[in-house]
Amino acid sequence: MGRIVQKAVVPAAGKGSRLLPATKSQPKEMLPVGRKPVIQYVVEELAHADIRNVLIITGRKKRSIEDHFDEDADWGDLEDELLPSAARLGVQVFYVRQSQPLGLGHAVSLAQEFTGGEPFVVSLGDTIIWTPRPGSLIQRMIQAHLELKATATIAVETVRREHVSRYGIVAPAHWEKTSAGEVMRLTDIVEKPSVEEAPSCFAVAARYILEPVIYDALKETPPSIGNEIQLTDAIRLLVREGYPVYALPLEPDEQRWDIGNFESYFKAFVHVAMMDEEHGAEIREFVRELLGGQLQ
Repeated sequence: MGRIVQKAVVPAAGKGSRLLPATKSQPKEMLPVGRKPVIQYVVEELAHADIRNVLIITGRKKRSIEDHFDEDADWGDLEDELLPSAARLGVQVFYVRQSQPLGLGHAVSLAQEFTGGEPFVVSLGDTIIWTPRPGSLIQRMIQAHLELKATATIAVETVRREHVSRYGIVAPAHWEKTSAGEVMRLTDIVEKPSVEEAPSCFAVAARYILEPVIYDALKETPPSIGNEIQLTDAIRLLVREGYPVYALPLEPDEQRWDIGNFESYFKAFVHVAMMDEEHGAEIREFVRELLGGQLQ
């Protein structure tokens, strides 16, 4: 195939207004889920997928993200997992600021010089993919993307029909087999459609593989509500122009945790806490006792 994917863009410039007051003075990407902040899971996933060059798109009040991935000798000689610098994770991390909140599409457009003429990963900095095989989703996406010579490959998950208005929703045309599993060729992708207008229940799951032509599409994409440029709208433009765009579903044991609101954040924290190697059994017993007491 000749081409490889070795760079990733991690948008992390959102204000996190739905998580106030927790996000008043810290980024939502730095909220802890179990033992680690959200964005550490994202960067670790990329490292497991052999992506070694990562550009994080930051904004106002996001300095703690940069601090988190710096080396820090003040803590002494602790284990790597307690001091997760970029070097210890095996990645190079770069930063650029989105000075105005102009949407996900605009944030991705700021990465053009970093990614150059190569295909690249986009991993949203506020979303964890929980899996027993870290990095496997991105690896499968890359494999399918290169095999099919796709312009864009999007991870998707099945959501309940009444929840489609929360997500970007794809319209599948047909399934195609790849060595990474079956994927859907898309005929459309719609940002937050109504229940009546949603073309399916397959929701975009915060991971993308994109070709450089996305930058041309972003330049042609007009702002939508809130004067924001949506990545979904740019991908939709590619689909309508005939470019091959595919969607790869999450496996049954892969879980997306979107740390964008308190309901999802609470669920993610409880799930990760119950899976903790050291304290998980105690937490599970605590939850059982708590629920038993409430139900009596």
